[in-house]
Amino acid sequence: MDIIYEALVDVFTGNLWEAELIKGLLESEGVQSMIKNEGTSICWTSPYSVGNEVKVLVNREEEVYAKEVIAKRKK
Repeated sequence: MDIIYEALVDVFTGNLWEAELIKGLLESEGVQSMIKNEGTSICWTSPYSVGNEVKVLVNREEEVYAKEVIAKRKK
């Protein structure tokens, strides 16, 4: 499934390191995701964005499943 930019929802907010871990976790479960750096208007990851808050975004159709995957990791 391709990511549709108009239908993206935020499923996690944190620092870049945490967001990268969540993105990897989601992708290992078959959920495509992307990271949005709150300091910019584009979606990317960069070593220069470490101090900024970032969000992990997924397609709206996968929001519930993505949140379940993230919640399981905390147990």
